[in-house]
Amino acid sequence: MENSGNKFPITFLGDRLEFPSVESANEDGLLAVGGDLSLDRLMLAYKNGIFPWFNDDSLVLWWSPDPRMVLFPNKVKVSKSMRKVLRDGTFKLTKDTCFLEVMKQCANMERKGQEGTWITPKMKAAYLDLHKQGCAKSYEVWEGNELVGGLYGVDLGHVFCGESMFSLKPNASKFAFIEMARELKEKNYLLIDCQVYTPHLESLGAELMPRKQFVEILKIGL
Repeated sequence: MENSGNKFPITFLGDRLEFPSVESANEDGLLAVGGDLSLDRLMLAYKNGIFPWFNDDSLVLWWSPDPRMVLFPNKVKVSKSMRKVLRDGTFKLTKDTCFLEVMKQCANMERKGQEGTWITPKMKAAYLDLHKQGCAKSYEVWEGNELVGGLYGVDLGHVFCGESMFSLKPNASKFAFIEMARELKEKNYLLIDCQVYTPHLESLGAELMPRKQFVEILKIGL
């Protein structure tokens, strides 16, 4: 199985805890196939700019796209309408109170151009393990006693690697994202990793960064 447009073959992972250089990923960012979703392998992946993304009926696929979509916490964009939402106090934000429920809601969200979900039962179990070890975090948005939005990701201590977010009410996920960015700015985080480009992320201030630069920033805090 060869990478399209790339001289490197796609690596099939075995039991050894290792990944090939991210420079060997193909044009789509696919780097490797196989392996497992153990805590150690997942943390090794994130520390090297790699993340899993696959359907329930396939082997684990590991990705490292170039360029990378990122947000500098101090560059988060807050629109006039969102400033009003933040002032109104309609939503309340909590952290790490219902991690698994946030993952379930993210998995249930219908997304344009996407059939099914990559947040499979295996992924839920793996990231719940990360959460129990303090490596994965969730931000929850409440309207009264109802969970109406949120997001989750992997926390490296200086870079937060966002995985997915959901919104059951208008602006709920934006509220979570903006408030998270503000918190991470106060804690001197260097980046929020948004993985791949979407217009929605761009509207919130995210931008594309060369993968090489992204990996260099990852290494700063490690």
